[in-house]
Amino acid sequence: MNGEKEVKDTSLQGSFAGQRPTRERVGLVVDGTNAAAAVTTIATAEAAGVRQIWMTQSPSNPDTLTIFAASVSASAAAAAAAAKTSTIRLGTSIVPTYPRHPLALAQQALAINDIAPGRLRLGIGPSHRPIIEGVYGLPQSTPLAHLREYLQILRAALWEGKVNHQGRFFNVVATMTRTAKIPLLISTLGEKAFELAGEISDGAISWLCPISYLLQTGMPALRKASAASSGRSSEPPLVAHVLVALSQDDPLILEKGHQMLSFYAKLPFYAKMFTDAGFPITAKDGNETIVPDALVDNLIISGNESEVAVRFKELLSTGLGELMVTLVPIIDAIDEQTRLMHLIGGL
Repeated sequence: MNGEKEVKDTSLQGSFAGQRPTRERVGLVVDGTNAAAAVTTIATAEAAGVRQIWMTQSPSNPDTLTIFAASVSASAAAAAAAAKTSTIRLGTSIVPTYPRHPLALAQQALAINDIAPGRLRLGIGPSHRPIIEGVYGLPQSTPLAHLREYLQILRAALWEGKVNHQGRFFNVVATMTRTAKIPLLISTLGEKAFELAGEISDGAISWLCPISYLLQTGMPALRKASAASSGRSSEPPLVAHVLVALSQDDPLILEKGHQMLSFYAKLPFYAKMFTDAGFPITAKDGNETIVPDALVDNLIISGNESEVAVRFKELLSTGLGELMVTLVPIIDAIDEQTRLMHLIGGL
């Protein structure tokens, strides 16, 4: 296939190495419902010592990469000097591939890299059929094959500055004005996705996966595929998504956890992953799904700041590359988010 090249190890991949300080390996997920609020949150997180933030991209929210541009811009668009950041790393987890042409995404990534050199990590993924077909109205039949081809084009455009790709999903011929070796990560839920990440990506990103599933299924699949790839000398890291509740109120944590997981339990890819991880989702009365309490307990790290920090270090000692932390608000979301920022910044 034209334009397809082996993935080579680079210093960018090496920057994920487990020898880095704990603070460099724990990132915060920032809500993107309101762009101005997100820019302020990113700046506040940097001031608290957070070294990495991650943002998702849903069909209804403002564009994540535009928010990143605002967070590093010194122009009036940033609204205030406090909204400008200078060091914090910016990661997408994830940009859905189907609605956005890979060349268009490469152009956006180049713009971010121009104003924040070396700070962007681009996570991409196919999303889910109910979203891609149900919301965007686009067909989704072979998501991993589509993702493979998409990443090949994206890497050729960004890393090599030239694309000549004739494939099943895309025919792209383009020459870029410059290159930017932005790390390209992919979303991983099922075993085959972990294999694909091990073969072609600069990192795997999980979302709501039990740690036991990552250690027993995800990482072995990633390592096996990486070892079999002739273009690699080391495996890409796994960025593991974890939920945190800064509380010891177990009944309320369980309630909030069920509220958060109810949406995901309806998505087939997640339901299968939960089942494969030993937490089957059951159906009740039409479209209603039942999330087992054990799954909520497994996914949420709870306790005070010291207890959560200890758990972070335990998880990183298992071989996970990084942690990507989402707050589960319990009583006061603003206060708890501030506390979580300082917890991460003080690691």
